[in-house]
Amino acid sequence: MKTIIIGGGKVGSNLFRTLLEKNHDVVVIERDKETCLKIAEDTNAEVICGDGTNFDVLMDAGIDEAEIIAAVTGTDEENLVICQIAKFNCNAAKTIARVNNPKNIQMFKTLGIDNIVCSTEVIANLIECELDKNKYRIVSTIERGSMVIAELIIDAANEWRGKMIQELSMPEECVIVSVLRDSFVIYPKGSTEIMDKDKVLVVASRAALSEITRKMNKRKI
Repeated sequence: MKTIIIGGGKVGSNLFRTLLEKNHDVVVIERDKETCLKIAEDTNAEVICGDGTNFDVLMDAGIDEAEIIAAVTGTDEENLVICQIAKFNCNAAKTIARVNNPKNIQMFKTLGIDNIVCSTEVIANLIECELDKNKYRIVSTIERGSMVIAELIIDAANEWRGKMIQELSMPEECVIVSVLRDSFVIYPKGSTEIMDKDKVLVVASRAALSEITRKMNKRKI
């Protein structure tokens, strides 16, 4: 499997080294000559000095044989152009784009980019989770981080306590998967009652999770 990385900055160069260490077939494209020389000296691997938005440069890198294209430059517009060229002109199997401005995420999704990575959003989500750590715990993320598997901790202040699942008001983008009570796992039904100290496992969008935790902790003890 061949991978082409466009952008030899900190993100791109570290990604390049990591893949090389795992014996992947990988090439990096970087427009700055000094950066190219440094990467080549450090890795003793193939580095192409050129503009990653230039079709001829991409062809020289072997884009017609690549299965994964990772555009990780510091410019969102450049990463978008690269991924679109790869996707629609070269039939690349997978495109991965770094997004610096979270406001551009939806546009990238709409335009068909397969995987989108936004470090700003990731850090913001980690901070939000830490601030709300007494309300829930993120178990895993899916769909490139847009959905989460979370464990909601039920206590005396939680409005879900004492209610049956069929009585709960939940957003559409949320499903209760299981209820952990002591050492038992309960597969929920509409008549399942949520009790104090239960841990409720849900799959939800981040927006839905924020809505749930905001509402369910309004109740006074």
